[in-house]
Amino acid sequence: MGELLLELFSEEIPARMQARAAGDLERLVTAGLEEAGLAFTAARAFATPRRLALVVEGLPEASPPKREERRGPRVGAPKKALEGFMRAAGLARIEDAEIVSDPRKGDYYLAVTETPGRPTGEIVAEIVPDLVRRFPWPKAMRWGAGRLKWVRPLHSILCLFDGKPVAFEVDGIASGAEARGHRFMAPDPFAVSGFADYRKALKAHKVVLSGEERARMIARSAARIAEKEGLALVEDEALLAENAGLTEWPVVLAGRFDEAFLDVPAEVLTTAMKAHQKCFSLRDPKTGRLANRFLMVANLQAKDRGRAIAAGNERVIRARLSDAKFFWENDRRRPLDELVPKLDGIVFHEKLGTVGERVRRLEVLARALAPRVGADAEQAARAARLAKADLVSEMVYEFPELQGIMGRYYALEHGEPAAIADAIAEHYSPKGPGDTVPTAPVSMAVALADKLDQLVCFWAIGETPTGSKDPYALRRAALGVIRIILENGIRLRLFAFLARPFAEAVRAMERQEIIERILAAEQLAEHGFDAREIAEIERQAVEDVLRP
Repeated sequence: MGELLLELFSEEIPARMQARAAGDLERLVTAGLEEAGLAFTAARAFATPRRLALVVEGLPEASPPKREERRGPRVGAPKKALEGFMRAAGLARIEDAEIVSDPRKGDYYLAVTETPGRPTGEIVAEIVPDLVRRFPWPKAMRWGAGRLKWVRPLHSILCLFDGKPVAFEVDGIASGAEARGHRFMAPDPFAVSGFADYRKALKAHKVVLSGEERARMIARSAARIAEKEGLALVEDEALLAENAGLTEWPVVLAGRFDEAFLDVPAEVLTTAMKAHQKCFSLRDPKTGRLANRFLMVANLQAKDRGRAIAAGNERVIRARLSDAKFFWENDRRRPLDELVPKLDGIVFHEKLGTVGERVRRLEVLARALAPRVGADAEQAARAARLAKADLVSEMVYEFPELQGIMGRYYALEHGEPAAIADAIAEHYSPKGPGDTVPTAPVSMAVALADKLDQLVCFWAIGETPTGSKDPYALRRAALGVIRIILENGIRLRLFAFLARPFAEAVRAMERQEIIERILAAEQLAEHGFDAREIAEIERQAVEDVLRP
């Protein structure tokens, strides 16, 4: 049984695309092999910043022969029927067909076509060029005078079957049996004879092929350096994976920044270092506070042990943190109330108005929801009014991922109660299956208001999710509502709370009478209606509104 080794070597592949690209390479190659009748025992794909690699094990030397049978007309059938059968089966004479006896239907013609197997290398030489030309990159480019599209310029193709080169060409790039190592530490090409040799030779040429292994190297080195400094690593799996995708030979280095920056909220410092320099933050395990140290991941072993690299990163980090401190000091001077009017200048959706209009709906809805979740109505309405204000702050403009978090800091800075500040930070939660659910009453009221408004308004204008697309994250909002209700043990008839935020959205539809029906449904219990009947009336009213 033979082994197929394939490497597509290019300029740097964005880290965010590598895992999917490796999976696509494995899927396309193995699908082509299976279609050709080639069975295999295992397939593994790998990605580094400059290469996609695939090894397929247990392949036969050739595809199995094929026998195809085509049943024809009965013996003695009209001439036209026989001629049509001969054309379809590729027969020159009817005598070339076999005659098969059937006790019930009589004798009939049978055309048998036997196709011999093909060498595996020949099949691979057809599969690879085709998949390279149609590879599903999210974004691809052309370069030079060629017509090939790839994520970055493609330089070489290594393709071996059973240790022997498989010859083909893609847009002037001929396949071969050579690979290349690290761009700076071992740039010269080297010969390869198989996967075991390839992996070993890559490591000798300062390239770690497995992304998982690179991530483990980074994690171990980071933990060791942090422990040596008496600090703890602020763990970030996404950042770890990104650094593994940015390096072929990861080397973790330590740096520091001025202690004066520690006056800025820790989330800001961590986000600035992560977003701009892909650096890990460190904290003091005794106090839990952020330390003025950070870890960076270099892509080479420098002769000066990384001192110049660390110094360069420190200069950049200093500039980035200076910007962050400037934004923080500017924003904290203004109470959130002053920012709220600016939300009227941000379009939420062309059919749903501005963010300011949405905030006014949230106030009404949060106030109505508050008694049902045990929250103070005025605090819930106040939190809803301020929840989106940090969107127009300088900090959130620079770091959108800090929305809500910065609103909490600004609210506390200007004397808002902790319940309101926490609700501002938590009203986006849960953001996914691994995120926590708000449990404080005011936070629950605002989070439910935010998600219900989102669901109802987008449904009202026909922007519903499909099987493949959900651009407004409505599924996530619906699951968030369900989790908040279930995990907090809330009993709530949701239809009664869909009306008020919906009223603004459907004003142009002239269906205010339907809104009134929903609101009036709450009073039907006084007239002898039970909960099931009320729920059905509310459901029917909402369906009337949503009906085109």
